[in-house]
Amino acid sequence: MSLKIAVLIKQVPDTAAVTPKAMKADGTLNRSALPAVFNPEDLNALEMALQIKDKYSGSVTAVTMGPPAAAEILRDALYRGADRVFLLTDRKFAASDTLATSNVLSRAIEMLGPFDIVICGTQAIDGNTAQVGPQVAEKLNINQITYVEEIEEIVSGKVRATRVIEDGKERIVSSLPVLLTATGSANVPRPWSVKNIMKYKTAVTKQEVPEEADLDRLKQKGLLIETLSCEKIGLDSSFCGISGSPTMVKKIENVVRKGKEYKKVELTDEGITGLLTELIADYTFD
Repeated sequence: MSLKIAVLIKQVPDTAAVTPKAMKADGTLNRSALPAVFNPEDLNALEMALQIKDKYSGSVTAVTMGPPAAAEILRDALYRGADRVFLLTDRKFAASDTLATSNVLSRAIEMLGPFDIVICGTQAIDGNTAQVGPQVAEKLNINQITYVEEIEEIVSGKVRATRVIEDGKERIVSSLPVLLTATGSANVPRPWSVKNIMKYKTAVTKQEVPEEADLDRLKQKGLLIETLSCEKIGLDSSFCGISGSPTMVKKIENVVRKGKEYKKVELTDEGITGLLTELIADYTFD
């Protein structure tokens, strides 16, 4: 068995580093003020794809949509074991909501495929909508299994997976092709391979190399990260970006939790004795 697997990955702002300085006056996130990272659950999705490749053989293609700087996570994917990578980048993609994003991704998957399995993280930390994966599956008209924690087996054109649900877990069997969304508990992503780092450390996009660079030579050596525009994937621009995004932000509120009352206790014998006396008086009964 040899499976063709596509992994949808995303570069996101590190929300763990959000401070007041990272917020704009309108309450939205200033992405340029935060470091960019590989979306955590997309790393789990990539690892799931690589484990399937290791067990059943095949190829893994990583695809991301974003600005030119997003090529960084594609190099990361190559270092971990991906076979091919593609960057979907175009100013027309800017400000895409989940619907517009799924339009772009599904069109790219159709063009680059066919694929037996498409995998993505359940959700991205910059939005937490968990909508893109299911929307891509709907547009590709293929089965989907969400919140996947384990791939039990793939045999006779079917995949058996365990997914997490509110009250426990359930086992699902689906025919291929199928889209899976991976949870953060699905696995522990493997580290970079030294061999792959040496092989792909000079991998670049066309925008990252001088005009006189020998692009054909880079492509033959597998070191050219191919970029795909709206035109290249054959998508009408009205289906992406702002024009293809029906989501509207009605209101943004800054919510600040107020701390509860507290009492400071000095780390002395008198302070501790006083605290114990107060606790006994307030919370014990004869």
